[in-house]
Amino acid sequence: MPNTILEAKTLNRRFGGLVAVNDVSFTVNQYEIFGLIGPNGAGKTTLFNLITGLIPLSSGQLFYQNTEISQRRSHEIASLGIARTFQNIRLFGQLSALENVMIARHTHIKSSIIAGLFRLPPAPDEESKTQRKALELLEMVGLSDRVHEQAKNFAYGDQRRLEIARALALEPQILLLDEPAAGMNPSEKQQLSDFIRQLRNNFNLTIILIEHHVPLVMGLCDRIAVLNFGQLIALDTPTVVRNNPAVIEAYLGNE
Repeated sequence: MPNTILEAKTLNRRFGGLVAVNDVSFTVNQYEIFGLIGPNGAGKTTLFNLITGLIPLSSGQLFYQNTEISQRRSHEIASLGIARTFQNIRLFGQLSALENVMIARHTHIKSSIIAGLFRLPPAPDEESKTQRKALELLEMVGLSDRVHEQAKNFAYGDQRRLEIARALALEPQILLLDEPAAGMNPSEKQQLSDFIRQLRNNFNLTIILIEHHVPLVMGLCDRIAVLNFGQLIALDTPTVVRNNPAVIEAYLGNE
């Protein structure tokens, strides 16, 4: 019996008269690669924002490892073990790849600001450990030869990898990827699919991803949830979802 790591119960989010997420319920199992698809405007990114605390629920409940997180703020949810990337990449362009990843590890630093400023114990040891960990992550995502290069100089695909390294610096249990294959060619998408599996296995992660490229999702995910107009219209294995008439009508038939 798989262990449930995340549970959503009748999630709702309204923006004035618009219902962006409408009574959505689902569970995500530990170590699962869970796909979230649907047409533009279906509510996918809104759902990610609810899970990560960027916007509040209008109603409903969210549970992470059996603890309710419905009212938690985004930094609290991140510190608990839920990290994400964004559809629009959010890197510090003027900083190096190494600095981008080191900054993301601030939640694991225990020393005070004063200790850091005057390099009092344990700040030097923590900084050294943070740098080592950041270098390991950059090697993992294939950027070990560019650690001192400014993020703004990276190609789009490498910026995606850097953003993932930064998310991994939080040491999450769940990693949410918002359209990780956007802007990639078919070869890069296949490499990304292999890379996501590698991340799941190497870091013992649960991965939830939004993706418009349906073949990638079908070939990668253990289960897929389909949203349409804010409602969950299907949740099952790729084989079952692929043949669901409601899904074909709402989304796959347009591909």
